[in-house]
Amino acid sequence: MGGGFGGKEMQPHGFAAIAALGAKLTGRPVRVRLNRTQDITMTGKRHPFHIAWKVGFSQEGLLQALDATLTCDGGWSIDLSEPVLGRALCHLDNSYWIPNVHAYGQIVKTNKTSNTAYRGFGGPQGVFLIEDILGRVAPQLGIDPLELRRRNFYKPGQSTPYGQLVKDADRLETIWGQLSDEAEVDARRAEIRAFNASSPHVKRALSMTPIKFGISFNFAAFNQAGALVHVYKDGSILVNHGGTEMGQGLHTKMLQVAATALGVELHQVRLAPTRTDKVPNTSATAASSGADLNGGAVKNACEQIRDRLAKVAGRMLGVDERDVRFGGGFVTALGAPVNRVSWGEVVKAAYFQRVQLFAAGYYRTEGLHWNPEIMQGSPFKYFAYGAAATEVEVDEFTGAYRVRRVDIVHDVGDSLSP
Repeated sequence: MGGGFGGKEMQPHGFAAIAALGAKLTGRPVRVRLNRTQDITMTGKRHPFHIAWKVGFSQEGLLQALDATLTCDGGWSIDLSEPVLGRALCHLDNSYWIPNVHAYGQIVKTNKTSNTAYRGFGGPQGVFLIEDILGRVAPQLGIDPLELRRRNFYKPGQSTPYGQLVKDADRLETIWGQLSDEAEVDARRAEIRAFNASSPHVKRALSMTPIKFGISFNFAAFNQAGALVHVYKDGSILVNHGGTEMGQGLHTKMLQVAATALGVELHQVRLAPTRTDKVPNTSATAASSGADLNGGAVKNACEQIRDRLAKVAGRMLGVDERDVRFGGGFVTALGAPVNRVSWGEVVKAAYFQRVQLFAAGYYRTEGLHWNPEIMQGSPFKYFAYGAAATEVEVDEFTGAYRVRRVDIVHDVGDSLSP
C-alpha cells in the first residue's frame, strides 16, 4: 500500500480516476505512479496556520482568558480543511484549563496545492498555539516555563472550552512527574546552563511538553464499525473487519481481540482481507480510532459466538452456562479448572447441535454529542495523555540544529497489543 494515514483520505481519488480513464480508453490495465518530485509537488501536506492571539494571566501565573483567530491555509480546494480547522480549535487548550476562551477559525483559499489530512489532523497546530504562548509569557511573569505549564494543568472536574469534561485529568500531573524524574530534567538543565555559559556560538535547551489528544472522529456518524467472525468445525476462526492495515499493526490487534474474547490461542485465529462485500459502510481508518472501533465490533461478534458456545459447554461440563469460562484454548467450569474440554471439542459439539457458529458484530461509540454550529458538546470518547522532554542544540551562526535526546511518557491504558 505504501504511504499512510491522512494522505489516503481524499486525494487518491484523482489518481485513481486517471488510472480508470486510461484503462477505459486503452482497454488495458493502467498503473499510475508518481516519482518523488511529482508526489511532493502535486499532493497535499499539513495545513499552515496563521494565528493572532491575546491572552491574560493572573499574577500567580494562572491562565485567565484567551482570544484567538486561527486562519487555515486550505490551498486551492476545501478538501478536509473544515474538520482539520475544527480539531485545531478543539485542541488549542492542549492540557491547560482556560476559564474564558473566544476562538474564531477561518479557511482561506490560496493559489497553492490543496492541503489535506496529515498526522494529528489540526491537533498539532492548535497545541502549538498555547505552547508558544506559555513559552513567550513565562519570562515576562518571572516563572519557570515548566512550572508555568504545571500550574495550569487541568484538574479533576474541569471542562474544555467546548464543554467536555476532562476525565482522569490527574494523570497529567502523574505523567509530568514521572517524566521529570526519569529524564533527569533538573540535573540536565543545570548541565545545559553550564554548557551555554561556556559556549559562545552553540546553545542547548531542554523543554517539556504535555499532550491531551481527543480520540474519536469529530463527525459522530463516523464513530461506528462492523465485523464478521466465522468459527469453523475444526475450531479455527476467521475475522473480517472494516479497518485498513497500513503498517500500524491494526490487523494484529484484531487477531488479539478475537483470541482474547474467545479464549483461544493466537495461532487459531486468521484474518481475511478487508472487503466491503463482507463488512459494508466502513469508516476511514483514521483519527487514531481504527483499533477502538473495529476492535469493538470484533469483540461484539466474538461475544455473541461465545455466549452460544457457553450453553453447549455448560451441558458438556454439567454446569450452568454462567459458570463456563473460556481461556488458553480450553473451556472450564468456574471453581473446577480440572473439569474442562478443549475449544475444538465444544465447537464440534455445537456444530452437531446446529448452533450458529458465525456472527456479525457492530460497535458505535456511545456518549458522543457535538454541535458544529456552536462548537459545543463532547466529541471525544476519551483523551490520550502524554508528555515529552526534548533537548536540542542550535548553531547560532548557521541555524543548524540537532535533537540530542527525547524522553516520552504516554499513558496507554490497557493496551490491546502491549
